[in-house]
Amino acid sequence: MGLQWRDSTSHRKNIIMHIDITHDAGVTDVIIAGWAGRHKEDVEHHIQELALLGVAPPSTTPLFYQVSVDRLTQAHNIAVVGDNTSGEAEPVLLATRDGLLVGIGSDHTDRTCENFSVALSKQVCPKVVGQQFWRYEDVQPYWDDLYLRSYLHDGDTRILYQNGQLSSLLRPEVLMQQSPRQTASGLLENGTVMFCGTTVAIGGIVPTPKLTVELFDPVKEKTLSHTYIVTCLPVVA
Repeated sequence: MGLQWRDSTSHRKNIIMHIDITHDAGVTDVIIAGWAGRHKEDVEHHIQELALLGVAPPSTTPLFYQVSVDRLTQAHNIAVVGDNTSGEAEPVLLATRDGLLVGIGSDHTDRTCENFSVALSKQVCPKVVGQQFWRYEDVQPYWDDLYLRSYLHDGDTRILYQNGQLSSLLRPEVLMQQSPRQTASGLLENGTVMFCGTTVAIGGIVPTPKLTVELFDPVKEKTLSHTYIVTCLPVVA
């Protein structure tokens, strides 16, 4: 179906969309772009960061993991097995017949499974996506200036967990051209959702029982934000 945009009331026009991603967007494929840093030293840092958790290095970079569509959620509460899971802020692309959209999401991952299969660690946890999107074309000219942030929570206090500009990640055009779901023109196939990589966790990766993820536009001074809480189910045998 066609998507209806809503203009903000700001004099600095910023067009957003509220999307129920499971009903409005016709999602058919979900891709997680891993090891998507633009600079070799940043990619190596992330490899070493995960090596401390026992994760083997990737066979190539970037690497594209595919997960099932039913893993996507826009909920503010998710459930996982065990307490060794964590999220991380990522820009999210959504390809529709009305154009390419960008939102904010969290690639929530099982860190225990990650030790023996990164692909499995992606599939077993929900992939959280916010409810608001921008048109990619509106932020494309200054994409590198956008900020990706996440916050841990300690009671009412927010603790900065990630803070980096998108200049540290491969541009969407590069990821789309290498994606397993690209068109002949190098764009994403309609119905594809792609998580586009993340930035370094301040102080290292830790479990995230409550996480806020944000994409901040410093030009229009607008933010896409989503907060979710994690319920840990017991590990029984």
